[in-house]
Amino acid sequence: DVPAWLKSLRLHKYAALFSQMTYEEMMALTECQLEAQNVTKGARHKIVISIQKLKERQNLLKSLERDILEGGNLRVPLQELHQMILTPIKAYSSQTSSTEEQGREGDSHHPSSLLGSDSQGSECKDPAAGGMQQHHLPGCEGESGGAPLPEGDLPGQFTRVMGK
Repeated sequence: DVPAWLKSLRLHKYAALFSQMTYEEMMALTECQLEAQNVTKGARHKIVISIQKLKERQNLLKSLERDILEGGNLRVPLQELHQMILTPIKAYSSQTSSTEEQGREGDSHHPSSLLGSDSQGSECKDPAAGGMQQHHLPGCEGESGGAPLPEGDLPGQFTRVMGK
């Protein structure tokens, strides 16, 4: 939910700018690109820092999982998970990950923008839910964390940490 994420950052006035971007374009934004779109200096800096935090979520989730398995306090991991669920998370499917690497020109199953309609969002969630279930169940069986998840499977990693 990009508009809610931008609102939490107090940058909701830029929601229209983000509505024209794909997830990959958003994640690759630079201060120069934002400057070209007449985004103020302070907002540019805040957006770039926030996107960098989005890129670090996979490592943060791995760290949270280790902390939980070591018997640490659950308050901090739960707070981190709560904050993370409010950020834009791309649906993951092992079937689409190789397709995305080749390009998205002919793929009609993905919304063309980050702020698509609700019907587009529900179509996108169904494949991801199946992907999460496949990764979620094996990860909860052992204390070691199970098999490593593919890079970019943020929903699967999130679900694994919640399971712990």
